[in-house]
Order: sequence, then C-alpha cells, then structure tokens
Amino acid sequence: MNAVFDRPSPWKRIKPVFTGFDAPLLMAVVLLGAAGLLTMYSAGFDHGTRFVDHARNMLLSVGLLFIVAQVSPQRLMALAVPLYSVGVALLVATAVMGVTKKGATRWLNLGVVIQPSEILKIAMPLMLAWWFQRREGHLRALDFLVALVLLALPVGLIVKQPDLGTAILVFSAGLYVIFFAGLSWRLIIPVLALAAVAITAVVVSEDHICQPEVKWPMLRDYQKNRVCTLLDPTTDPLGKGFHIIQGMIAIGSGGVDGKGFMKGTQTHLEFIPERTTDFIFAAFSEEFGLIGVIGLLLGFTFLILRGLMIAAEAPTVFTRLLAGSVTLSFFTYAFVNMGMVSGILPVVGVPLPFISYGGTAMVTLGLGLGILMAIAKSRRLVQS
Repeated sequence: MNAVFDRPSPWKRIKPVFTGFDAPLLMAVVLLGAAGLLTMYSAGFDHGTRFVDHARNMLLSVGLLFIVAQVSPQRLMALAVPLYSVGVALLVATAVMGVTKKGATRWLNLGVVIQPSEILKIAMPLMLAWWFQRREGHLRALDFLVALVLLALPVGLIVKQPDLGTAILVFSAGLYVIFFAGLSWRLIIPVLALAAVAITAVVVSEDHICQPEVKWPMLRDYQKNRVCTLLDPTTDPLGKGFHIIQGMIAIGSGGVDGKGFMKGTQTHLEFIPERTTDFIFAAFSEEFGLIGVIGLLLGFTFLILRGLMIAAEAPTVFTRLLAGSVTLSFFTYAFVNMGMVSGILPVVGVPLPFISYGGTAMVTLGLGLGILMAIAKSRRLVQS
C-alpha cells in the first residue's frame, strides 16, 4: 500500500523533459553548433566579446529548443491566429510610429526596442498551416488565394520598412506551406518561367539598366545597386562591390584544405566586412577550405533531410505543413547566405544558421528546432 502513495523521485518527474527527442536531428544541431563556435572564436578573436556572446546566444537557443519541444502541436495550433494577429498589428504600428535607423524603420519601442518582423518568421508558417488544417478535405482554389493574401500582407509591410532579407525569409516560409498543401505545378511553372525571363533580361541589358539615371519599378536605389553590383562587382571595387570581391577572394584563397584555424589572412587583416555576421562563411571557407565547406554542406543537408523525414511522418496536416516549412526555412537561410557570399546572389541581411553572430537569429532558430522536436515527440506518442 505504501508503494502506491510513494511520491516519484525528482528524476522521474523531470525525465519526460529530456526524453523523446529526435536523436539524429539533435546530433546535426550539436555538430553545426560546434562548427559555429569554432568559426566565431577565430573570426571574432579581436572583435570584443563576440565569441562569448555567441556562446551565450547559443545556450539561449538550446534552452528555447527544450522549452518549445514540450509544447504539444495542439497548443502550437491554438497559438497560430493570436501570434499572427499580434505580429501584423506590430508591423502596422512600426510603419506608423517605428524607430528609424540608417534609413530603415524596422524597430518598435515598447519600453524595450523590438523588431516585429522577426515574429512573422514563426507566425507565418503557423498561421498558414492552421488555415490548411481547417480546410482539410475540401480545398478549393479560393483557399489558396486566401493563403496568398495572408502571406502578402506581412511581407508587403516588411518590404516597405525596407528589410528585404527578412521579407525573403518570411515569404519563403509561407510559400513552402502553400506548396506542401498542394499548390498545382500548373501555377508554379509559369511563375518560374517568368522569373527566368526577367533574370535573363536583366543580365542581357545590364549595361543600360544599371545606369544611375535608370529607375527600377518597385525597387529602391540601394536594392537596384545590389543587383547591378552582383552582375559586375568590379565596377566599384572599393565601394559597393567590396563585400562581394573580398568574400570571393577569401573563399578562393582557402583552397582544398584551407589555411588553417586562426590563420586566415583575409579574416584577421579585416579585409572581410561583417566577418562575424553575414560574411562569416567567407571566413570559414578561408580557414577550412573546400573540405570544410563540404563538411558544412553535409551537416546542413543532413539537418534538412532529417527535418523533411519528421514532416513526412507527422500525424496531422498541420504538423506536416509546419515541419516542412520550418525545415526548408533552414535551407533558405543557408542557401541565401552562402549564395550572396559566393557572388551568385545579391547581398541581403540573411545570417548563416548556427554560424553567424546574432541573438535574434539564434532565438528564431531555437524556436524552429523546438517546433520540429515537438512534432517528432508527438509522432512517437501517436505510434506508442
């Protein structure tokens, strides 16, 4: 009888918090995090407290991962509409009375200065996954139109700030949900063809459309300059093209096996701009070379494939769409960052996951990974 009323030990009470995690996904995160710490130690060696701060941000991200992993998908679904509504309301407030820095109105002072657009990186896929869960079994073309409107509203507000990098991440996160929900290829292929034609036209007519007096519709001058600089960075090697040129020099000088840890000359002689944030991939490539880059790519590939497996095995439409979108968001982060540093994409403010310095980016990564872990845990509970 006494055994029936015995109180469980502290370990038995907290054990569920540490069990049920997806081990392969956790292993990929640990390895990428270790690569990030190693790179930050070198790139930020003479950059104040960047390494210590990066380690602190990483611990915060891990803490968020553990907390969010305990939240059931049902509760995540209940948060979708409130979080999206609050995020859009804060974006509207930012447009009306936001804080302007360096020509961009991206921040809002609520006693604490926040960047509301960051909320939408998580709120957007949550909202659209909730919407398609509600429409399960009787999807119509109108439902996809509503989803596009829900996506266009915050993206338009973020572009207006302007913040092209965050807009790309929010737009892609929402678009992945719409794609996985069953968007027809008949609608996707014409858009891709139109984009290919537009890119070709820009490349062919570069000499004319990149003249200072030529204005591009719907794009600000600095955005036009980024595209034109990408096409030919040597037109302004000490100005607008400096970032791209120095990044490519650092990547190329790494060779096959790199110059070695703490031996990157482009990095430590400060030729690489933003070497601890947006251009940290150049610093990594210089010191670890092609072999290191292949290892990093394999790490991201494993993370993405594992996330897609979790999405494929998820028990509901909501969890499948959410897991798929969060996973491919990691792909977007990595692809855009590596692409802009390598000179194949315009320079935008997108960090390299787990590697770049940045507290807000780490928080977003922790939330996204926590959501994936929560979905993986829910799948195991359903199977058991």
